[in-house]
Amino acid sequence: MSDTSLVLGVLGGMGPAATLEFLNKLHAYTPAKSDQDHIRVLMDLNPKVPDRNGPTSAAAGAVLAEMAGALAGAGADVLAMPCNTAHAHADLIQRASGLPLIDLIETGSAAARDLGARRVGVLGTKGALRLYREYLAAQAMGILALSPQRQDDFMATIYKIKSGDLGPTIRAEMAAYAADLVADGAEAVIAGCTEAPLVLGAKDVKAPFLDPGDLLARRCVAVCLGQEPVPALPGA
Repeated sequence: MSDTSLVLGVLGGMGPAATLEFLNKLHAYTPAKSDQDHIRVLMDLNPKVPDRNGPTSAAAGAVLAEMAGALAGAGADVLAMPCNTAHAHADLIQRASGLPLIDLIETGSAAARDLGARRVGVLGTKGALRLYREYLAAQAMGILALSPQRQDDFMATIYKIKSGDLGPTIRAEMAAYAADLVADGAEAVIAGCTEAPLVLGAKDVKAPFLDPGDLLARRCVAVCLGQEPVPALPGA
């Protein structure tokens, strides 16, 4: 691998387990025969970022912008962020750092488009659902979400995962949420929260299952190795 590969800056910690899973995949997908063949990664695993859901969302944006600026100052060439909901602050992050962000929401939505899906189920926070609705609509796809009560149940499951519970009950709960979406007509299901794939896989879903975090890891490798163009900055 060329030693001219780009340096990846990762805004992480939202949550820590999902970030570590992303880094594992980044490592696995890099074609390397030695240590020196791997991509250099500058990492800020910051679990102190305010909750991206609800009234602390604006405060989270300010912290993420500061993190992005620090990664740029440390030598990052391009950014990635394995948290769906935090992409509400994508423009702010890019303005603060002057660096392009490899967009997780865009990556997941494009994968659904490439499958030919027209009705896409998304398991995500309310903030992530808003982002996916916009991206999917721009590509002539409709979004299917859980009912309000099931959405509340889903969030309770996500916070259990964040607390470290990856047991069979949690796995069954997450599979049931995906089954709800398929029953409602979803032609594909997107894991719109990076905690979901920690307990849910393709074998658990009776429709094509898309893990944007996994796809993001693959895309980061391609961008950093020059196999895919670096995303353009907003307004460029």
